[in-house]
Amino acid sequence: MPARPRYPSLYQVNTRVWLNGLARGRGRLATLDDVPGEELDRLAGMGFDWIWLLSVWRTGEAGRAVSRANPEWRREFLRTLPDLREEDIGGSGFAICGYTVHPGLGGDAALARLRERLRQRGLRLMLDFVPNHTALDHPWVEEHPEYYVAGSELDLTRAPRDYAWVKGRGGDRVLAHGRDPYFPGWPDTLQLDYGNPATRAAMAGELLRIAGQCDGARCDMAMLVLPEVFERTWGRKTAPFWPQAIARVRERFPRFTFLAEVYWDLEWTMMQQGFDYAYDKRLYDRLEHARCASTSPPDSTTRTGSPAFWRTTTSPAPRPPSPAASTRRPR
Repeated sequence: MPARPRYPSLYQVNTRVWLNGLARGRGRLATLDDVPGEELDRLAGMGFDWIWLLSVWRTGEAGRAVSRANPEWRREFLRTLPDLREEDIGGSGFAICGYTVHPGLGGDAALARLRERLRQRGLRLMLDFVPNHTALDHPWVEEHPEYYVAGSELDLTRAPRDYAWVKGRGGDRVLAHGRDPYFPGWPDTLQLDYGNPATRAAMAGELLRIAGQCDGARCDMAMLVLPEVFERTWGRKTAPFWPQAIARVRERFPRFTFLAEVYWDLEWTMMQQGFDYAYDKRLYDRLEHARCASTSPPDSTTRTGSPAFWRTTTSPAPRPPSPAASTRRPR
């Protein structure tokens, strides 16, 4: 592999959409093994250093059902895909049932083979880690309900979009949906309780599992498990998660790379937690403003998938976040 550049470039691929496109004319679903070498050569030839495969992990029926039934999301889907069909709605890739590759994509073995093919072309592989929550039908809901933020019937009455009844062999219980402090919960998820040391240990173990399958992790909404943010959201104290979890990974994989999705001027905070790179929301907003103000048509790179360029941030001490500064993640 070539030496790592100081400011690498990252190409994001929506894996399921990518494979659906490759499946046309095949008469069957495409897996990661079906990605042709010419496509990988094209990506390498564009000058990127990393490929981020979005949504490779196992998701479940519960999340898919929520995505198909949610009227707000369906309106968003229809704006994107006017000829939307029911089978087009596969569920959110952020409602994860487990950090193994979805069988429909070829499983862990197919990912390992694709990673080697990328490596042969000088490309490194990045995958998602979603620390804040799991899918509704994650095995832990039955096996370890204590890993989740529990609520009461009163909580459900006061904030019906933030809590739900969850059925289980041990009886029904009220659990919280994953969320950030400024928006209602994501109804296809359940919130992990970082105030529980066992939860933090279990998620550190999941992160270590991911590190054995790729070269870097893009950590979804990484600031939500910071102690100060978690306490503001849930009224519960927790110990820091990231420094210990990152150190554990680097004991085994010293060159593993961590990228934080982060907002609210907390970029520098995440860098101090051990991350290599962080989102730069201010830069993104300026670029987006410039794009919208331009009257020129988008170029081919914009149409096929814009690259995300990483940069470390040296922003001043973070200001207290406000609802206006929050970013709602699209499902």
